[in-house]
Amino acid sequence: MRGDFSGTGRVERSRRQVLAGGAAAAFASTVSAPSRAAAVDDIPIIDCHIHLFDGTRPQGAPYRGGRAFQGGVALPAMYARIARPLGIVGVIQVDASPWVEDNLWVLEAIQPEPLMVGTIGNLKPEKPEFAEYLERYAKNPLYRGIRYGNVWGYDLPKQVDNPRFVEGLKLLASHDLVLETANQNMALLQAAIKVNDRVPGLRIVLDHLPAFDPPPDAVADYEALLKEISQRKNIWTKLSEIVHPVRQPAALPGQPPATPPVIVRGLAAHRERLDMLMHYFGEDRVLFGTDWPNAVGVSEVPDTVALVREYFSGKSREAAEKYFWKNSIAAYKWVRRAPTQPSLS
Repeated sequence: MRGDFSGTGRVERSRRQVLAGGAAAAFASTVSAPSRAAAVDDIPIIDCHIHLFDGTRPQGAPYRGGRAFQGGVALPAMYARIARPLGIVGVIQVDASPWVEDNLWVLEAIQPEPLMVGTIGNLKPEKPEFAEYLERYAKNPLYRGIRYGNVWGYDLPKQVDNPRFVEGLKLLASHDLVLETANQNMALLQAAIKVNDRVPGLRIVLDHLPAFDPPPDAVADYEALLKEISQRKNIWTKLSEIVHPVRQPAALPGQPPATPPVIVRGLAAHRERLDMLMHYFGEDRVLFGTDWPNAVGVSEVPDTVALVREYFSGKSREAAEKYFWKNSIAAYKWVRRAPTQPSLS
């Protein structure tokens, strides 16, 4: 989530720079539509990114949703009512709290709801108690990994050079669990590559990469990073936060933005960026996520589902199935809990 708790003009210039020259031809050759459109509306969906919290607890909650989300409570039953009519048959919760006790709170919240197939928790690998906590939570098959990125003041680029942190990541990999990173920027993408170098067996998921708007002078470096990541088969990305607020450029350097952030809906405005990410990650390493309820007021769950269904209807059915559910099994190794949830066997 880009508000993950803690100008359109610029984006279009960045897009044009990325797509200029040989890159545009490369994208066109690899993402062109197949001879016939795929039927995708009947494909089951695993939502790999929602958040749960309850601000009405006596202790409250460190995150209570974005500005447009009212009430401060997001629970599995609330999301199930939205998700099931859309064909969403499984859901993975991603951390919404740095409090270590909330790892247990989430597990207790999702256990009774078979729609929930996992949670990505919040533990700090650099801490002495990490091994003890991880051993405890990893015993629950719903616990699928941890998130560590530009959220809660964490600093993955700094920690990746910390031997104790790396040892913690090796322990995470030994439990066959996932590391997710949040709120992408150049430094965080570079850190993900370093993590892959240091712990090659660790599966890594980059959250919300479509929401990263590199500044124009960094577009070439961004493309170089994506090329490097494309060679690393243990790194996935979520094609989530596709529709997101974009800050407008200031009239003069050093001045605040001229207008409030702009939200541009509809596939046309985002197709080139999706094409670029599909070009680098391929159909085997992209995942679906709604970012509910953080995305409320920006892209409602039905709108998000409709947008990506439209996009993948222009690809093969196999590519669509991989995005909507098959790749989630490879990335998270979640365990089927309901007969409506698909299986590779």
